[in-house]
Amino acid sequence: MTEQYVVDLQAVDETQVALVGGKGAHLGGLSRIEGVRVPGGFCVTTDAFRLVMAQAPSIDELIDQLSRVDPDDQEAIRTLSARIRRTVEDVAVPGDLASAITRALARFGEQAAYAVRSSATAEDLPTASFAGQQDTYLNVVGPEAVLQHISRCWASLFTERAVIYRRRNGIDHRTVHMAVVVQRMAFPDAAGILFTADPVTGNRKVATVDAGFGLGEALVSGVVNPDVFTVRDGEVVARTIAAKQRAVHALPTGGTREVAVDSLRQEQPALTDAQVVRLVRLGRRIEAHFGRPQDIEWCLVDDDFQIVQSRPITTLFPIPETGDGENHVYVSVGHQQMMTDPMKPLGLSMWQLTAMTPMSEAGGRLFVDVTRRLAAPASRAAVLDLVGRGDPLVRDALETVLDHDGFVPSLPDPAPGGPPAGGAPAPIETDPAIVTELIERSRESIAGLERDISTKSGPALFDFLLEAFQEHKRVLGDPLSMQVIMAGMEATWWLNDTLREWLGEKNAADTLTLSAPDNVTSEMGLALLDVADVIRPHPEVVTFLQDLGDADDDTFLDELTKRAGGTEARDAIEAYLDRYGMRCVGEIDITRPRWRERPTTLVPAILDNVRNFEPGAAERHFEQGRRRALQKEQDVLSRLRDLPDGDRKADEAKRMIDRVRTFIGYREYPKYGIVSRYFVYKRALLKEAERLVRAGVLPEREDVFYLTFQELHDAVRSNQVDDRIVQQRKDAFRSYQALTPPRVLTSDGEAVSGAYRRDDAPAGALVGLPVSAGTVEGRARVVLDMADADLEAGDILVTTFTDPSWSPVFVGIAGLVTEVGGLMTHGAVIAREYGLPAVVGVDQATRLIRDGQRIRVHGTDGYVEILS
Repeated sequence: MTEQYVVDLQAVDETQVALVGGKGAHLGGLSRIEGVRVPGGFCVTTDAFRLVMAQAPSIDELIDQLSRVDPDDQEAIRTLSARIRRTVEDVAVPGDLASAITRALARFGEQAAYAVRSSATAEDLPTASFAGQQDTYLNVVGPEAVLQHISRCWASLFTERAVIYRRRNGIDHRTVHMAVVVQRMAFPDAAGILFTADPVTGNRKVATVDAGFGLGEALVSGVVNPDVFTVRDGEVVARTIAAKQRAVHALPTGGTREVAVDSLRQEQPALTDAQVVRLVRLGRRIEAHFGRPQDIEWCLVDDDFQIVQSRPITTLFPIPETGDGENHVYVSVGHQQMMTDPMKPLGLSMWQLTAMTPMSEAGGRLFVDVTRRLAAPASRAAVLDLVGRGDPLVRDALETVLDHDGFVPSLPDPAPGGPPAGGAPAPIETDPAIVTELIERSRESIAGLERDISTKSGPALFDFLLEAFQEHKRVLGDPLSMQVIMAGMEATWWLNDTLREWLGEKNAADTLTLSAPDNVTSEMGLALLDVADVIRPHPEVVTFLQDLGDADDDTFLDELTKRAGGTEARDAIEAYLDRYGMRCVGEIDITRPRWRERPTTLVPAILDNVRNFEPGAAERHFEQGRRRALQKEQDVLSRLRDLPDGDRKADEAKRMIDRVRTFIGYREYPKYGIVSRYFVYKRALLKEAERLVRAGVLPEREDVFYLTFQELHDAVRSNQVDDRIVQQRKDAFRSYQALTPPRVLTSDGEAVSGAYRRDDAPAGALVGLPVSAGTVEGRARVVLDMADADLEAGDILVTTFTDPSWSPVFVGIAGLVTEVGGLMTHGAVIAREYGLPAVVGVDQATRLIRDGQRIRVHGTDGYVEILS
């Protein structure tokens, strides 16, 4: 029985994490790779850890207490984790376990020096790197000292840092067990870290090597600055040689000591270029074995590299899989759609099936491959112009990639074809009836979808949906709809460019489009003010909403009717949900809960409206915007008439103002149509999910969100689902939440976010894209979840992104700052509609601006100043 407590490192591989922990499994796997040398040793298994834990029953109660502690109560966590560590270290190692360890030491040399290293079962996994969470002890000499340090490694499972890390990552303390790796100590001339991908840019073809003299601890603990070598295509392409004044060396009696490096040697490279290239070649072999980029700790002993650790680099953004070996350039869909959170597999596959252009998935996000369009001069110019108008950061990122010699192939412009069949579409008249007709067409199509889907179930539903997706695309691609959207955008650009040239006025279109008609998203924000008007006169309803807590969304509206005025309140909310209940934050992901499914999400915004506004605010707000736009129009036209050739200029401007006001509101409607359809699809698919739960195929209805559309179709047909796939997808989704998607991504893995090439902002200001004119000063409210919004009049909203579902909170704020966005994304359109000064695309705004700080938003010039 004792043999399962100790196993040789050579006898394990990466499948045995449960027995020897992440580090042990990885080292065992490494030792099996041809040409890779790993210092010899053995693992004290998790069975041994469980045996020791069972000797101290009091630990169970302490772990229970630890699980109940508030994750932010650091003092309680510090005290409890210290008590657990002391208890573990005080347990005497049982005799048969101690003798198994002593026998293993005798095999490798009883009085030799060892490294004793913790290896937890949740460590060094592909989705969560626990680097530095547990302890390592170097140069441990003699059986008694080794046993003592093994106990310390067991206890290190409960360091304060490891406990907090597990709490933050949703890992149960009881599910993690500790093995210990005991290895022969390497006494290196040099040591360091190799990254097989560039940890900063993400480029998978670039490796970086950090190197210093002596043991690697000097680098890891930051005692010295390392030499840094950059390797690409088998050669060193850059090197920085540091003055390495200190090194960590092993002492003959055990332990380590920091020593000064001889002054003549300090600026000598720790490795030759030839050694660096040889090390990277070794790293590529290790990377190929594990199937993903690695962060590798290495030692150089007598010109021979030994590998002491390898773990996945978990911070890299994944790359779309193509398998064609060609270069590709991808643009983020999430940055265009104002939704950069990861999507679940069903959401990803539904968006891909209904999108007008092919999309690739990586890291739970979608990307469009623009390589072909960048390859030919004319299409390249068109792409750069279009994305540059919307989001200059995407343009800059694409230009950065185009500057990489030869990465994007050069193709000739296609030969000009004949005129399109039937000729080019005639320019549309500035006629509001066109918008009315398009909205009516969309409504009829959705009504037809609801009627036809109601009779479908089982496999027949999926066949029907594939046809419905074609109708979905037909409506989206309706040439008249595209013409109206482009007409509104082109009129906006014309007014901004031309009035700047003629009158020296920036972003004039922002005021001219206030309260434009037919904007379904801004109407949605104003309609919630009307809901607040119904609720405000009823104190019992207001109190009920204030004390809601974790109310059940299924019964919330019925509970409302038990209060005085509750029936009217419920009817008002119901009417609102009938028109807008298909919306929610992150609505392009069909798996996100809609307002109709979670009506309590709207309560904070309703209460803000009750508190911050007087009755009739919606109508007043709209009318004030309309009057300001009219005054602006009169002002612009009269100033134009005073110019040379003024009547012609005024007539042209008047035509464009009429055009922008007629068409710009419709810009928001196609998204409303998409989301309306999505909710119809979702309800039908959830009925199938409920059948699968009743049949015992799935434990929970929401598990279908972790299947693709095709996999769900197969599950409905076969009544079978592989539970492991669902669990793997849940783990992957959790890991994707920690990643920030880049605006532009290459097939080499380079994540390019772009930069503003401008110097017109004051020192210290946060630079962004000006999307809605005006300057405002106020209190910053950093809000990451709309359900947590608690806004007062005059507050400035600072958040990651705002898709249409945020518009109900726009009515009560004074300005807007977001990390993501462009000139024509939803948040920008609604900010202009409501007359809110807004700056979008402000990198890390939610981290750099603290909640409650006073800030000044320069919506005309595109920067934010932090005042206090």
